[in-house]
Amino acid sequence: MTRDRLIQERLNRNLTQKEVAEMMSISEVFVRKIEKRKANPGRKTMLKFEKLYGVSERSLFPDLFHVNIDTKCIGQLKPTGTERS
Repeated sequence: MTRDRLIQERLNRNLTQKEVAEMMSISEVFVRKIEKRKANPGRKTMLKFEKLYGVSERSLFPDLFHVNIDTKCIGQLKPTGTERS
């Protein structure tokens, strides 16, 4: 699974992963891993991508900002007797 918007923004600008890496002062390998979701960027790196592409970090990295509240699963949890009131 990849970060499609992140890749699309790079391709829209006709940039290679190497060029992006040089512009952001990070390694080409790290750019590749971030795009393929093999690694997650730190806060500073996310902001660099946001500034480079002019697109919000939430749009570029939706997998890192997705909130999933699974109330069905929570409702199925059994008390363990160690909860505090």
